[in-house]
Amino acid sequence: MTTASSPLTVLVTGATSGIGEEVARQFASAGHRVYGTSRHPDSVADPIAGVTYVRLDNADYDSAAECAREVGDVDILINNAGESQAGALEDTPISAVEDLFRVNVFGPVAMTKAVLPGMRERRRGTVVMVGSMLSSFPVAFRSNYAATKSALKAYAFATRREVAPYGIRMISVEPGTIATGIGDRRSVYIGDDSPYRAEYETLAAATRHNEEEGISASEMARVIVDAALAEHPKPFYAKGNSAGLVFLMRRLLPRQFILDMTARKHGLRRVKI
Repeated sequence: MTTASSPLTVLVTGATSGIGEEVARQFASAGHRVYGTSRHPDSVADPIAGVTYVRLDNADYDSAAECAREVGDVDILINNAGESQAGALEDTPISAVEDLFRVNVFGPVAMTKAVLPGMRERRRGTVVMVGSMLSSFPVAFRSNYAATKSALKAYAFATRREVAPYGIRMISVEPGTIATGIGDRRSVYIGDDSPYRAEYETLAAATRHNEEEGISASEMARVIVDAALAEHPKPFYAKGNSAGLVFLMRRLLPRQFILDMTARKHGLRRVKI
């Protein structure tokens, strides 16, 4: 990544940890004007030099408009902020499903809507939706999370053509397993006496191992930054979990084979249906 010859204004949501933190760091290091969001911008533990922190709560749609007003003209929006969730669908309260969609889908949509008018008027801009490879390779006990990321990808793909005539690029990026420690913050819904508990624990153990062995947040951030700065970005990027190979397999092999392969990757046995 080269240093900016003409600094851009970049807004990175969820910029205090994980992928978002690394994206903000890399944009700032390249000389761009970077705003990073946090629910508590005045108490960021390890602020990054060159990053201005502003308030955003993805669950509060009004805060998206307030954030956009505070930042002003945005050249690049990285919709990264979100929450993780796991558990059996039967054990998960519908209110928890609604909350996850509010944070992971409707919040990014509200933030995108807030910056689009300015981008359209200036006839330039880039919006990156940070999803998850679980939307392309869903696995048991991650249904709600995978569904939110699938929705985000669909928004990016469908909106890409809407805004293209105004010089705006919409990009979807799917990280695979990343070593960010997000598992420690993941909401879990599984009852102590749930009939699904044994298999969930198997998946949880495999997920912890996979996350420990995942690529670094900085590696994933490089993909996002390079995509956002590309002259002609592709609609879709993926990184991690041998992305090139598994997406090729997904195109060529039967869907049930891919579902079984994904389950095995997460420690679950094949069940004939």
